[in-house]
Amino acid sequence: MNKHRLFETVLELKPVSLNLYYPEGDMDAWWKQAAASPHLEQEIAEMRAEGQRLDGQAIPELTAELLSMFARTGSRLPYERVYFERRRRLNTYVFLALLEPENPQPMQRLEEILLAVCDEYTWCLPAHLPPEHQAADIGRYIDLFSSETGFTLSEISLLLGGRLTPVLRLRIRQEVERRLFRPFLTQGPYEWETARHNWSAVCAGSIGAAALLSLDDPMILTDILIKTESSMRYYLEGFGEDGACLEGLGYWNYGFGYFTYYSDLLRSRSGGKLDGFHNEKVRRIARFQQQCFIDGALVANFSDSLPQMSVHMGLSHYLAEVYPGEVETPPSVLRAPYTEDHCSRFAPALRNLLWTRPDSGKSAWEASSCYLPDAAWLISRHVPEAGSFGFAAKGGHNAEPHNHNDLGQFILTGRGEVYAADLGSGEYTADYFGAGRYQYDCNGSQGHSVPVIDGRYQSPGKQFSSVVLHASAGDTDELTLDLTRAYEAEGLLSLTRSFVWHKETLPRLELLDEYRYEGVPGSWTERFVTWRKPELLRSGALLLPGEGGGVEVSYDPGAVEPEIAAHRYRDHFGREQIWHSLDFHAVRPGSEGRFAFTFQFL
Repeated sequence: MNKHRLFETVLELKPVSLNLYYPEGDMDAWWKQAAASPHLEQEIAEMRAEGQRLDGQAIPELTAELLSMFARTGSRLPYERVYFERRRRLNTYVFLALLEPENPQPMQRLEEILLAVCDEYTWCLPAHLPPEHQAADIGRYIDLFSSETGFTLSEISLLLGGRLTPVLRLRIRQEVERRLFRPFLTQGPYEWETARHNWSAVCAGSIGAAALLSLDDPMILTDILIKTESSMRYYLEGFGEDGACLEGLGYWNYGFGYFTYYSDLLRSRSGGKLDGFHNEKVRRIARFQQQCFIDGALVANFSDSLPQMSVHMGLSHYLAEVYPGEVETPPSVLRAPYTEDHCSRFAPALRNLLWTRPDSGKSAWEASSCYLPDAAWLISRHVPEAGSFGFAAKGGHNAEPHNHNDLGQFILTGRGEVYAADLGSGEYTADYFGAGRYQYDCNGSQGHSVPVIDGRYQSPGKQFSSVVLHASAGDTDELTLDLTRAYEAEGLLSLTRSFVWHKETLPRLELLDEYRYEGVPGSWTERFVTWRKPELLRSGALLLPGEGGGVEVSYDPGAVEPEIAAHRYRDHFGREQIWHSLDFHAVRPGSEGRFAFTFQFL
């Protein structure tokens, strides 16, 4: 973007006002109406319940011991639980102050937590601070959460306006300038400024949004917007033309959410002259959410993603209005509760109130199948009379954002239950993003439904990749992958994996692996991952049990022998979970092999 032309546009920006948020700028009338709106009733009730929980509690302290714990132990959760509890307190008292303007207590609590946040040694998470960063300037390093905090405080200062003391509003302005604007312009470039994933959108988007809400100097605002727009271009480069988010749906919510929050403010203040939504790739990215759901609340949770997701209704409804007829409004049952976001992000929580429209009446997603060629994902949502069923499979390469070594991985669900599972994101620790990443079952191919060749798992790196030989989505969904280059297996000449998903009343999945080998592999194992404990029915058939009848897995008992084992891992929230491997060991591995399996819903 040309700086001179942008400066001219900045000079013509509409003034910062409450019109950015409310029709006619009448804040009190809007919140009074919101409190009586049936479609916001549950969300507001959850906010009030949080207020009751917080009443009488002291603000939790971010102690020096907590700050140093990550460096000492690699554990993120102890510090982050307190940090995010403080953000939950901040958010809740903002909303209660807006909902109850006649009640002085929420404002009192809000001012206390605002001062506490302004006093924090750093707004960053310890896990995000580079080791070489000096303590003297740690408060001016910028990460996801420091940028989010600056955006949050800028919005609060505008929304509460004169109800906050002038001293507190000045303090907020000074802290945002010191911790965000000044270092962004003078201490960069930060690594995330050219990242092709969620960091560029969240960090730059939050800084750009905060600047649009609080800066008066057109030259400084122009300088910030130039850098913000550059980072947004890098963010969009991280997507293929199919619009798939390789980081998973949770990170689509996060990164594309902040892209949207910033782009909305920019479009509003510029009167539509600067419109990030007038872009074909952005249009396709906006459709990713509706493609990702495969069975009720279950999603294609490849990468560091959760198997079951809810949606930010505000973001979803906003995008449906921007792209009518293309972006679907989600079923209301998928609404994310106010308390679900353990990071307590203010921007989506506010917009879940501002942007959510009355219920569309849709009770479930309709049937849908799609193939996303850049991501090499096949995703299918099948809805016959017998219930809802889902299937997803992926190719790609093993250096994707939040990468798992998972080429050829697939997910199989039915009637709201997962049968072939993706473990998704584990507990984030130092080692999880370090040298030990692929020792975690949720990240390494040992925890995915892919072959184990002569005791070898898939390797990390972009050169370890798949080739799509065939893909189609229609009456029958099909995907054939060449997985030869996914392994460092000496002697492996070729390996192809084929999926055929038959969408019948009780659907079935056919999986075929075929290989050629120079010599003979010492062993060959076809591994399938499930949270259910498989049961042997008879020779050639096992059951993955489920309340709806389960899935029968058929195989050739002359070719493979089954072995069932239980494993443990820690999920994203630090909870210990059990998963089961269903291993089919080749009876007599040869120079060629052909292993066929059928997964039949009962």
